[in-house]
Amino acid sequence: MSELRDRDPVIFDAIASERRRQLATLELIASENFASDAVLEALGSVMNNKYAEGLPRKRYYGGCEFVDVAEDAALERVGRLFGAEHANVQAHSGATANMAAYFAVADAGATLLGMSLAHGGHLTHGHAVSFSGRLFKAVQYGVRSEDGRIDYEQMEALAREHRPRIIVAGASAYPRVIDFERFGRIAREVGAALVVDMAHIAGLVAAGLHPSPVPHADLVTSTTHKTLRGPRGGFVLCRKAHAEKLDKTVFPMLQGGPLMHAIAAKAVCFGEALTDGFRAYQGRVVDNARALAASLEQHGFDLVSGGTDNHLVLVDLTRRSLTGKVAEEALHRARIPVNKNAVPNDPQKPWVTSGIRVGTPALTTRGFGVEEMRLIAGWIARVLDRPDDTDTARAVEREVSEVASKFPLFAWEPALR
Repeated sequence: MSELRDRDPVIFDAIASERRRQLATLELIASENFASDAVLEALGSVMNNKYAEGLPRKRYYGGCEFVDVAEDAALERVGRLFGAEHANVQAHSGATANMAAYFAVADAGATLLGMSLAHGGHLTHGHAVSFSGRLFKAVQYGVRSEDGRIDYEQMEALAREHRPRIIVAGASAYPRVIDFERFGRIAREVGAALVVDMAHIAGLVAAGLHPSPVPHADLVTSTTHKTLRGPRGGFVLCRKAHAEKLDKTVFPMLQGGPLMHAIAAKAVCFGEALTDGFRAYQGRVVDNARALAASLEQHGFDLVSGGTDNHLVLVDLTRRSLTGKVAEEALHRARIPVNKNAVPNDPQKPWVTSGIRVGTPALTTRGFGVEEMRLIAGWIARVLDRPDDTDTARAVEREVSEVASKFPLFAWEPALR
């Protein structure tokens, strides 16, 4: 019996349909993953019912002794996972984590130097439509046109010219290792605070497969739902010198009561990330991404920077005379979800783009390996060679469904069918 089905069949059916969609598609959106049963159990728990403004043992409400246990566990585990001096796990999202980090070291109107969205950065790294571009004086660096790698010389020149209060490192569509040590060095030279947004690569950092930003940054922000494979939410790590300001910026400046069910789920996620199994999983994520990149190149696709060091691949479709929007829609019809994405110096509008971004965390969670990545690259090539051909899409969809059925996602016997 299902209480939800009886009380609200509309939402029950929506959830059931979403579950079927997740099972039947090959999820290649680089910022998505599948949380474990344990994470989902904590997320759907009675922790949702408790108001807990403040910090453990410093709450504005009574009856917080058990939510304190959950938050303490999250704080201890994330600190151990990344070697951080201080952590705050209350941010509702990666965007609010970034906002908290910025206001912990600067006031509105300060200069912020971040990576351009058009070159692989994030909206919150200084884009004009984001709070970061409206509340701060944003200056943007990018990647080199010849190889798609971060233009560190440009970043350093802009830092020396504008003397920003904040330098932001990190990206949402950059497939290469980021030199955090170099960012830290220039930040110290110009008197800036270095904020690193590691939302995409946090799982790789936790597993030791990407250099850690923690030794070099004043503050490090992240989400928990990408490579970390946890609930949707954010957190911030920082040096002790910024701890009090950071905590007061999260609450009461930016947020009210924390989402205690999400914090409990974050604690579970951090605990999972401390295991040997998680580290092995991250290794497979990288192996799969490299295999997918190599196979796409063999099928004639242009890759920004020529490949990948992490979990994602950025495909430039310009020479194929395809837009990212057309490619995303065509692959969706074949049950291969990707997202359209700008490529460096993209002539198309942000809602059209000239590329797609693909990633391997979600399919690696399901157990897909290198051989399946090669199959998927072939399917992508077949669909995008004839993006308007419905027969091709249907044929690929049938093959996708057959392979997807061999990799069940959810371990429990579902109540939703």
